Amino acid sequence: MSNFSIETLGDFSKLQRVELKDKLGFTGCEISINTLNANTNVPFIHYHKENEEIYIILSGDGSIKLDNELINIKKGDIIRISPRTKRQIFANSDLNYICIQTKENSLKNYTMTDGIIE
Repeated sequence: MSNFSIETLGDFSKLQRVELKDKLGFTGCEISINTLNANTNVPFIHYHKENEEIYIILSGDGSIKLDNELINIKKGDIIRISPRTKRQIFANSDLNYICIQTKENSLKNYTMTDGIIE
């Protein structure tokens, strides 16, 4: 069995939603690549019990509703949202983004404390 996974997705802008957990065998997070067409939105408001989400806007612009606040978003923005915050995304133009979901406060080590240089 290999110690790594590789998945080729091609042009992200042509994909509506791809969840990578099962494709790559993630054990600590969920990552999805998403496209919302212009003048559409995620069709539901949601929040999480334990998981925070990080949104990375790859292209386009729109807004994100966080609880009762509507915030403009655009290419290059990175948004971290705590679990209990209600959220919904709206696209003004075609909006491509990555969503990373992981258990809040689960990061114990990172590159400088978990990495080993040989």
